[in-house]
Amino acid sequence: MGMSDYFARLRQHLGHDLLLNPGAAACIRDSAGRILLLHRNEVGGRWSFPGGAMDPGENVADAVVREVREEIGLEVEPVAVIGIYSGPEFAITYPNGDRVQPVTVFFECRVQGGEMRPDQDEILEGRYFSAEDALPPMYACCAAKFKDALEFDGRTVFR
Repeated sequence: MGMSDYFARLRQHLGHDLLLNPGAAACIRDSAGRILLLHRNEVGGRWSFPGGAMDPGENVADAVVREVREEIGLEVEPVAVIGIYSGPEFAITYPNGDRVQPVTVFFECRVQGGEMRPDQDEILEGRYFSAEDALPPMYACCAAKFKDALEFDGRTVFR
């Protein structure tokens, strides 16, 4: 799906200037406790968590459910907040020059149904990783989320 119409309109006015980007991400675990990462179809081929930007009029929990469904076909229920990631150290400059500072609520999610089918537009593949696995290339915010997901004890972290 790529950039929403809302962000495309903002970019028409602001060009590549830094935008705050509210969104949501999902931590989905398999039965062995491994964590799902998605291979994004973008320059550099980085991996990240399922999720994305909120749409106007949407709440953050609904955003994570929608994004997971759109990207990989799973139906999830958010059950806890692992962390909120908003620090300037997580700012991203995309290959086209667009700059964003994410403000992401990272949810622990339980799969309720569906079948994992990467959309092949934004997402090329999904794979589960454990703490022992060599992790693929990720943005700094995703590396922090992975670490926090491994250590999650029910208390939300703020970064």
